[in-house]
Amino acid sequence: MVEAPTPQLQTPETGQNPLAGILWMVLTGFFFVGVTAAVKYGATELPAAMSAFLRYVLGPVIMLPILGALRNIQLTKRQMRLFALRGFVHSLGVFLWFYAMTRITIAEVTAMNYMTPIYITLAAALFLGERVAKARFIAIGIAFVGALIILRPGRRELSDGHLAMVFNAIFFAIGYLAAKRMADELPASIVVAMLSITVTIGLFPMALFVWQWPTAQETGWMFLVAVMATAGHYSMTRAFAAAPVSVTQPITFLQLIWSVLVGYFLFAETVDFWVIFGGSLIVLAASFIAIREAMLKRRMREKPVKTASLSD
Repeated sequence: MVEAPTPQLQTPETGQNPLAGILWMVLTGFFFVGVTAAVKYGATELPAAMSAFLRYVLGPVIMLPILGALRNIQLTKRQMRLFALRGFVHSLGVFLWFYAMTRITIAEVTAMNYMTPIYITLAAALFLGERVAKARFIAIGIAFVGALIILRPGRRELSDGHLAMVFNAIFFAIGYLAAKRMADELPASIVVAMLSITVTIGLFPMALFVWQWPTAQETGWMFLVAVMATAGHYSMTRAFAAAPVSVTQPITFLQLIWSVLVGYFLFAETVDFWVIFGGSLIVLAASFIAIREAMLKRRMREKPVKTASLSD
C-alpha cells in the first residue's frame, strides 16, 4: 500500500550513487504496487476496517527491533499529543485507502494517492505560515487540474471510493505535518514505531465494529501486505540515502504505469486514458515541489559555508 507517499518529500542528504538510488526507488515501486495488488486480490471479502487493522497488527511483528527502542525514550506530553493526532488521522486515512481499493481501480487509487504532498504544501502555506513561491502554487493548481481530470465530475458517475481517496490524501497530509515536527526532535525509528502503535490502537474500534474472523488465507495475504509495505519504506529510505530527490522522485511515476498494467492483466480493469493523463499531471506537480524543496534546502546548507569562507 502506498500509505504515505509523503516521505518522498523529505529531503535527504545528497547521495553519491544515483544509479543505486534509481534502482532502490524502482524496487520501492514494485513493493508498493505489490501491496495494492495483494489487498485487491486477498482481502476483497474482508471489511475495509478489518483489512486495515490486520495490516497494522501484523506489522509490529516485523518491527520488533524498532519497537524495543521505545523503552529508552521519555516522551513529553506535547509529543504524545502529536503522536496521538497523527495516529488518529492516519488511522482514518488507512481505513479510507483500504475502502477505496474495493471500490475503484488500482490506477485511480495510485494516481490520487499523489495528492498527499500537494495538500501538505498547501497546508504548510495556509496554516503553518511557510512561504510558498508562485511556481509551487502553479504546481498545486496543476495537481488539482489532474485530480479533476481523473474524477471528471458531471461527466461520469463518481463512487464513494473516489471520495474516500480525496479524504485519504487530506488525512495523510495532516499526519505527515505532525510527523515532520516529531522528526526534528526524535529518531526516525521512534517516529515509525509510534505510528505503528497508535494506528493499531486507532483501527481497533473500527475493526471491532465490523469484526469477522479472517481465514488463514486472508491472514496470510495481510501479512504479505505488511511485509511488502515495510520493505517498500525501507527501500525508499535507501534510495534517498543513495541519491538526491531530483534523481529519485521522477522514478515514482513508474508506480502509476505499473498499477495500470497490474490492474489490466490481473484484474481486467480497463485502461482509462484520462486517469493516466490526470495522474501524470499530479505526479509531475508533486515531483516539481519535492525537487524544488530539495534544491532550496541544499542552498540553505551551502549558504553558511560560503559565508564562512568569505569571512576567512
